[in-house]
Amino acid sequence: MNQPLHNLVERLHAFIPEHCILHETEDLAPYECDGLSAYRATPLLVVIPETIEHIEATLRLCAENNIPVVARGAGTGLSGGALPLEDGILLSLTKFNRIIEIDPDNQTARIQPGVRNLAISEAAAIHDLYYAPDPSSQIACSIGGNVAENSGGVHCLKYGLTVHNIMKLEIITMDGEHLTIGSDALDTPGYDLLALMTGSEGLLGIITEITVKLLPKPTATKVILAAFDDVAVAGQAVSNIIAKGIIPAGLELMDHAAIGAADDFVNAGYPRDAAAILLCEVDGNTAEVADELEHAKEILKESGAIEIRVAKDEAERLKFWAGRKAAFPAVGRLSPDYYCMDGTIPRYQIANVLTRIKNLSDEYQLPVVNVFHAGDGNLHPLILYDANIEGELERTEELGGKILETCVELGGSITGEHGVGIEKINQMCVQFGSVELTQFHAIKEVFDPAGLLNPGKAIPTLHRCAEFGAMHVHHGKLPHPDIERF
Repeated sequence: MNQPLHNLVERLHAFIPEHCILHETEDLAPYECDGLSAYRATPLLVVIPETIEHIEATLRLCAENNIPVVARGAGTGLSGGALPLEDGILLSLTKFNRIIEIDPDNQTARIQPGVRNLAISEAAAIHDLYYAPDPSSQIACSIGGNVAENSGGVHCLKYGLTVHNIMKLEIITMDGEHLTIGSDALDTPGYDLLALMTGSEGLLGIITEITVKLLPKPTATKVILAAFDDVAVAGQAVSNIIAKGIIPAGLELMDHAAIGAADDFVNAGYPRDAAAILLCEVDGNTAEVADELEHAKEILKESGAIEIRVAKDEAERLKFWAGRKAAFPAVGRLSPDYYCMDGTIPRYQIANVLTRIKNLSDEYQLPVVNVFHAGDGNLHPLILYDANIEGELERTEELGGKILETCVELGGSITGEHGVGIEKINQMCVQFGSVELTQFHAIKEVFDPAGLLNPGKAIPTLHRCAEFGAMHVHHGKLPHPDIERF
């Protein structure tokens, strides 16, 4: 260990137990990336705090010595938001994993950021309550990370994203100030700082406690599997369902490649010859579910479905969803590597964007597997590639950038729930102009004047955008993302 690092570790030991500080190379290796494993960096050291005081001491020391801090949850993020800095400290919040209180009367839960998403519903089940946002990684992802990225999931169409399902945050700013954002009431006066913090990707503060809303479990739940012989027709069916006034609990689209991969992986019972399937789930009381089920089946048939199947029991319903939830790992069996994109478009553009993605896939000669939160227009194209082939990662990134720019062109956004991180930071220059970006930086400066919290993520500098714009216009390709300080 070099002397400056030794001195830093010794200073931390004055406030934090030795077992909470990792600095040996082999101990740091598991933290070198999040779910976007194409980018890796070894942090200076890792601090795994066990108390609020440990977080305060770490932030205070870093602020005094101008050391950047990257907060990390479960490491399941897909945009490089938790990528560490080689001259910075990675603050892992995995030991903040207590469910502090479940209040069944007010239908809320107070939890620490390291609690797994699924664990909230498991703990609330005794009260016939559950937590609605359910990312595909909910068995592993942490609620703190969900807040940082404003995660959604297969049921976000009806029940909303993380921002719609939380009430209060306790945070610590980089200079050690404790803030309570939101309240236990349904509304609070002043600016909506709770929405500002949700999706802020660790740039504004360290979350130490979250109050989430819980919902009563629905009396009845049914899921329809509808198969189509054309993926664009399936996309149009999504718009048709919403246009007729039905808001399903979940409305998911998978194309032919995703169907086969998922069915091989979990034996979900999908129609293997279909070009696409929709999973349409309705829930509520028994009468409304029966009515919506028939109405949805009617619309799907009129929209061109070649097969319509209703799960015959709860076991089959869970099997249908198991295939969708396992789509990402299942696709991992099709190729040495894949790049998971995340963008959002208006629902009426689904058929159009699927056609555009197919054309781009052919142009770049890289297969793309499509999995959609179709009901809210949140697409997850999975680009298959082999990182061992020289230049193929760069070509994949270029294709991914084109897909995101297509989303913006069609009236959508470069992200839906994965965040920007480092992955999409160049495309921020496409979606936003200098006025908006300047305002983003002004907000960052209010919370973190020295720019030490997760620097280089989510919000590009104007200089970077100027360079990207020049390269984009004159060279026709995206520059390789790098880490830059605010």
